[in-house]
Parts: sequence; C-alpha cells; structure tokens
Amino acid sequence: MDKKALPLVLVGAALAMVVAAGAAGASTNAVTATPRSLKWGPCPPEAATSPRLECTTLDVPLDYRDPDGRQIEIAVSRLASEAPSKRRGVLLTNPGGPGSAGLDYPALLAGAGLPEDVLDSYDVIGFDPRGIGRSTPVTCDLTPQQRARGNFPPYAHTSADVAREAPFARAVAEQCATSRTAWMLPYTTTANTARDMDRIRAALGEPKVSYLGASYGSYLGAVYTTLFPARGDRIVLDSNMGPDGYGLENFRLLGRGMEDRFPDFAAYAAAHPEYGLGTTPKQVSAKFFELAQRLDAEPVGGIDGSLFRGVTFERLYVEALLPTLATEWQALDQGEPLPTSPPPIPENFLAGHLYVTCGDSRWPGEVRDYQRNAAIDRLRYPMLGGITGNIKPCAYWPDNRVEPPVRIGDHGPSNILMAQNERDPGTPLVGALKLRRALGARATMVTVDQGGHGVYPFGRNMCANTVVTAFLADGQRPAEDLACTAEPNR
Repeated sequence: MDKKALPLVLVGAALAMVVAAGAAGASTNAVTATPRSLKWGPCPPEAATSPRLECTTLDVPLDYRDPDGRQIEIAVSRLASEAPSKRRGVLLTNPGGPGSAGLDYPALLAGAGLPEDVLDSYDVIGFDPRGIGRSTPVTCDLTPQQRARGNFPPYAHTSADVAREAPFARAVAEQCATSRTAWMLPYTTTANTARDMDRIRAALGEPKVSYLGASYGSYLGAVYTTLFPARGDRIVLDSNMGPDGYGLENFRLLGRGMEDRFPDFAAYAAAHPEYGLGTTPKQVSAKFFELAQRLDAEPVGGIDGSLFRGVTFERLYVEALLPTLATEWQALDQGEPLPTSPPPIPENFLAGHLYVTCGDSRWPGEVRDYQRNAAIDRLRYPMLGGITGNIKPCAYWPDNRVEPPVRIGDHGPSNILMAQNERDPGTPLVGALKLRRALGARATMVTVDQGGHGVYPFGRNMCANTVVTAFLADGQRPAEDLACTAEPNR
C-alpha cells in the first residue's frame, strides 16, 4: 500500500455542486422528453438486492444543447408501490457521491426501514448517474497505485509537501483528459445529471417527481429544483452541502466537519478506559495527534499519519463505528496493524468523482494557492486541514466547460424539507445553513442534536424521522425551522 494512501472517506460520499442556469442553461432546460413505455426487467446482479427491484435503461443526450445528437445510457431502477390506492407518484433517490451508483438504493432504503407509508405512496426510483456504474461509464485509466491514493491528497505539513503533491495531481488530471472517455468530460456535471432526472420523470409519464437525496444528493436535488422548479413535488435534502456544491470551499469544510464531530468520539473513548486512549476527552484528542505524528515517522502495517487521519474521519460518519475506531486506535497504539486493510476503491467511482467535482466548478490553478490554503487550514482545523487544503487534480482540469456555474436561489414553490445533523463530518452544519439561506422561503429545515452523516431513514432520531415521513407521505411540513433534541441510542 502507498504510504500516502487514503481510503475513500466519503461514506456514500459526501458533497454536492450546483451548476446554475445562465441563458444557455435556460434553453437546455426547456428541452423535455416525451413519455415512452419503459421495459422493466431483472436488475444486474450487483443491484439485485431485492427481488422486487426492477431495472431498465433510458437514452439521454450527451449534450442537452444538441438533444438529437450523441446519446448516452442511464440505468434506472424501480421499487414499485404495492398499494395502488395509496400511490401518489414517484420518489427519485440519490445516495450521494459524486461517483456513487444508485441503482440498488431503493432496495437499500427499504431494507434500512423506509416507512411503509412512504413505500406505499411512491414507486421508489433509483438510477446510476451519468458516467457511473451501469450508466455509460467514465474512466481516468487510473493505475492500482493511483487508486490506492483515493480521493484525498496526503496531509501537507509544509509548503514543500504541497509542491511534492502537485505532479501527482497533474498526472491524474492529464490521464482523465486523455482517457478513452474524455469526450464525456464537459458533459458529466451535476446540472446534466439533473436534466437526466427530468428525462426519467418524463419517460415515467409523471408530471412531477418527489425526491430524497443525501450528501452530494442534497446538492443534486437543489440543482434539480432550481432548474425545474415546477416539476418538483416533495423534495427532501438530507445532510446538506453548501449552495456551491463540491467545490474547493466545500472540500475545505471537511476539516471543519471533523472538528465538529470528533468530540463525540473523544467522549466515547474517554468513557471506555479499557481502550487505553485516555480518561478525558482532552487526553483522547492528545492521543490523536500523538498517533498521527508517530505513524508519520514509522507507519504500522501500511498505515501512516495521513491514512490514520483518513480512517478516523471515515469512521466518524457512522455512530455504530465508534467502537470499531477505538479498537483500531488501540491496535495502532500498540504497534499492531489493523485487522483489515481499506478495500480497493473502484476506478469508476474515483473517475466519476473527479469528472463531476472538477467539471462543476473552477479550482485555483497555482500551487501557491494550495500552499496558502494548507497553511491556513492546518491552523484552523489541525486534525484534517493539511489534507483538505492540499492540491487536487481539479487544479489542472481542462477548461472546456460548456456552461457557467448556476446559482441556487429562492425562486420556486415552497416544497423543500432539509434534514441535518448538527455534527456531521461530511457535510458540516455551517454549509447546510448556507444552503438554507440560499433557498429562502422555499425550504424549512430540521436540525438534529446528534453526530454522524445521514439523518433519514438511517438516523436514530425519532423526532427527525417522524417529520420527514410526515412530509413525504402526507405533505405535512413544519411551518418553520425545527430543532430535534438528542435521543438515547436505539
């Protein structure tokens, strides 16, 4: 394993990016598909997590400015309502990313406890976003060594570390730009994925769609309801990114997210002295920096300080993984390797992640910009800031974008419910509040006094789950923003 390797730390992946509509964007949004009969059949083996799940494909334009030009394929799934008298319509879903497949997501939601009232009210629709999975896939022809690096750069302790990372970032960007799917680069964006969603709506013969999206899916949903405000029914955005999506600012906010969330783990470890990590939260925090420094000097089982920081960040996404994280710290503290190595990350995920994050927004192109960012973030967010301030391939991305960034705003119906944990490492509350302000009267927001990534239906807070279910099933939305207090673990 590369000593600077980092795991994929975006569980379902974290964040989102809006490409706002300018004059050119408005005309592309006016193009709609005519309803057609979709031929549903068995799902591919990797998505067949429920015998009820059906799959199909839909052709969509590569470039919506040329709707009759080259077409690409979108893989679509359906978990049909079994209560025709209660069926309201369709519920499009997205699990996050960018880069994550979503074909099996309806079945995963049902298995995770999506309430019967919601399953009765909708055909739950999943899809692999353009460029991902069973949809026409993209690649950067990444080598195994490049894949091992994941989507995070190493921790930059100095400006020299940033300069050393720059050739790697440039090489990856150049591979993406010369890969066999480079023809998709300008068109693999959040805005075009939102347009694909509207083609799915039209192909299903539905005048409107409801939506449930988490993490990056919150950004995708915000883009959809910005580009197509009249076609959204009930929109739920869970674990929300800022209104600028997964650009440089939101990537740097991951450092803030770790600082927000880490005290929960510190309190847990301090309450369980059997792990030997400290008996107070302050001692556990000190142990974090001690281990990171020690592993930088002498990695254990391929785990160096950067990978240790990344593994810690990843585990903080899920409350149930705090004991696992404490056990892993204990092993590393005793000089023992982790029981399992981080699994290899699919090349298509990493490529898709880059195509979207780099294609949606403009990133600075000078090494000195990232040296400054890393220096600032190391002080502001010392646990992760040297990573989130470091340079990424987006710095060298080809400037062949076909439309300007679009703006999330408050124009449209008031039909959006945002759900947000107060201590979310992947989509920090500060970013969610920016999206809330951008949406204005279109949205109300329920915040939850708990940590972790994801509120509904995977979360543990009955207050928040009840609010979201009432909105999706019955259209009941809080008249104003709501705060749910902490509840005992269930």
